[in-house]
Amino acid sequence: MLFEEQQFGPYDKAEKKARKAYELYENGNILQAIDELDMAIEINPYNGAWHFNKGLALDAVNQFDQAIKEYEIALEFNPADPEIMNSLAVDYTRTGHYDLAIQIFESIQQIDPSFEPCYCNRIITYTETDRHEFAEQMFYLAQQIDPDCALCFYNIGNSLFIRGQYKKAISCWLKTAELEPTHPQINYRIAQAYWSDGDIDKSREHFLTELRSNPGDIDVILDFGLFLLETGDIESASEKFNRILELDPDFAPALFYTGEIAFNNKTYARAVELFNQAVKADPTLAGPHFRLAELAMEKGHHQEAKAYLIAETEQEIDDADTLISMASIFLKIGDTDYAIHCLLRAVGADSSNAEAYYYLGFIHTMKGSFDDAAEFFGHALDIKPQHIFALRDSAWVCLQTGRIADAAERIKQAEELIGDDPQVKALAKAIKIARATQYTKELLTRLVTRFRN
Repeated sequence: MLFEEQQFGPYDKAEKKARKAYELYENGNILQAIDELDMAIEINPYNGAWHFNKGLALDAVNQFDQAIKEYEIALEFNPADPEIMNSLAVDYTRTGHYDLAIQIFESIQQIDPSFEPCYCNRIITYTETDRHEFAEQMFYLAQQIDPDCALCFYNIGNSLFIRGQYKKAISCWLKTAELEPTHPQINYRIAQAYWSDGDIDKSREHFLTELRSNPGDIDVILDFGLFLLETGDIESASEKFNRILELDPDFAPALFYTGEIAFNNKTYARAVELFNQAVKADPTLAGPHFRLAELAMEKGHHQEAKAYLIAETEQEIDDADTLISMASIFLKIGDTDYAIHCLLRAVGADSSNAEAYYYLGFIHTMKGSFDDAAEFFGHALDIKPQHIFALRDSAWVCLQTGRIADAAERIKQAEELIGDDPQVKALAKAIKIARATQYTKELLTRLVTRFRN
């Protein structure tokens, strides 16, 4: 069932409203089309096609929860309509109701096994739930019905990209571009895949192709700017971020990355200005509060830095290195609780990050919690056995807790790695004295025991 396929009822006024809604929809006036459909439905609420059409219009403005309600009503009038069921299942996927989506897709398959969209769109549902083997099954089933479905190749490309199979993703997306050259952002997706696969030249080529087709796409311009930053083309990256700000002066990520360029160029006053603008434009953006904290620390403004850092902890940060850097500033300020908070989040973001475990061990050593410290140092050394500072500091913890043999083993490894380091040498000497003392005590104990016997 298509948007224009309307069966008009006996209510002439409602029919006119529905016709007007179709004209508005076709001309891109979606909100007005919805208003006209609302009036038509108010007059005659029993026309399932109008509810379906309203669902399509709501989808066009990303009001998926409302669209679901309209599709559910439409389905009451046409319980076995694959088009309505498919639209409903797609929106269930969009809103995270994956089990419901799969149930609807499976019902479509039973009603009409040749209805290709129920396989094609199910690829997305399975991809978003990390059930990639089922996504591939849906792709092959869809291929048997329509081997030239551009959307199928696009959807399975997403599954492959998520799994890090970039070359296969590229192949699928190139096929999409061949079958449907106007597919939204297809060259952008190909550029991302080439970038992830390390093919810089091909990535640049497809970024430029995408921007030739859609020169005002801010998402693409931003990602291209980040690509240029990573490849060291700072001047071109700056030009892209400034281009975004021409299109949208309050676009926070562009303000932030322009500030990053100023920060790295050591034009700190300009960087502060841009970071503050980014914070004002989007207080939830990760990054600018952290940079402002660093700059405040440089001036010795510890309380100001702490306030910025606390604001940064409220953001969604998934980069372990950034969280560790934040923890190190909290340590300089003397706030171990917030430092631990950041480090635990770093471990959550990257459980294989030895530095996060090391600093957790370091803080617990400062607190005198030697058992916890030893555990964290142990995790760090499991990940990175040659972590010199973890070897050194865990040797000190072992010494404090009477595990002299373990302390001697750790400090020996540290000495072999770092050579002539004063701290390591001093600790090695202390451990040697402790071993000698321990040996002397054990010898005296044996002598006393022998004398008594």
